[in-house]
Formats: sequence, C-alpha cells, structure tokens
Amino acid sequence: MHKVLVSRCLLGQRVAYDGGVLAVDDRLAQWVSDGRVVPVCPEVAGGLSTPRPPAEIPGGQGAGVLDGTARVLTCDGDDVTDPYLEGARISLGLVARHGIRIAVLKARSPSCGNRETYDGTFTATRVTGEGVTAAALRRVDVRVFNEDELDAAQAALDVLDALDALDADAPGPRGHHPR
Repeated sequence: MHKVLVSRCLLGQRVAYDGGVLAVDDRLAQWVSDGRVVPVCPEVAGGLSTPRPPAEIPGGQGAGVLDGTARVLTCDGDDVTDPYLEGARISLGLVARHGIRIAVLKARSPSCGNRETYDGTFTATRVTGEGVTAAALRRVDVRVFNEDELDAAQAALDVLDALDALDADAPGPRGHHPR
C-alpha cells in the first residue's frame, strides 16, 4: 500500500498560520484509518510557531526560493525563508523514508500550494505557482495534489496500487519472468 504525504492542517490539526482548524475530508480520514497517511506541516516542522504571521513569496514561486532567487516574507516584512526551506528538507526526508510518490497538500499555501500561491502583496492576489515544499516534491517526481483534487489523488493511488498488484503476481524478482 502506497503512503501519501498529507498536510497536517488537512487532517484537522491546529497548525495553520492563524491557529484555525479545518474539517477533515472523509477520504482523508479513510486514508488515515487505512494507514496510508504520513502527516507533515512543513512550516511547523521547519520551526515556525502556531499561530504565526501570514507569509507569502513575492512573485509566488517556491522554485525560486529553492534556487535562492526568491524569499518568503511575513506580512511584517520578516524573512522566514530558512524555516520554509527546512520544512521542505524534512518533507523530502519523509518522502525518501516512506517511498512516497503522492502528496495532498494545502492549496495556495506558501509551503504547500501546488497550483496557486499569493503574490507577496498580502492583498489576496493569487498567481500561478507553487509553494516551497510543493516545488521540492515535484523535483523528486512526487505528484502533488491539493484538497480540491482528492478524486485525482485517489485515481493516482489506484494506479500505483494496481501496478504493485501486477508486479506482485508476476513470477521472478520484481515482476520479471525467469528465462
């Protein structure tokens, strides 16, 4: 059974920047029950507290943060790039340790957003882009989904599980037929 890296906030844990709690989707609850979920909050794992000031990436690009060309700043102007990078490193460690190939992360987060983030002006202006951890995960070929894409994440898991089942049923090591 494939494990899925999931944002802790999507699991009802009080880790969001504002200290709020999100409702847990039934599918995520089932994955937890099945033992599929590896939870992470990259921001808290990286050393930030809850609650914490909102943060955004000017330009909205987590890949730029990874490459050293962009920073993560709070609404007060404090640079919190290092904790975001540390959270991404910790997430990559979980991926390696558990053989994770799929993640479900919080939409629009400066860590976890997979399609959109905010532009760094703190005006709720969305831009196409991804958060720091989402960008790091994509670089190691993890498919990243958000809470609005659970059907697609489930379909991707079903494919991985089906491939594993085929591989397990095939004779020889790792599904290769002996000659």
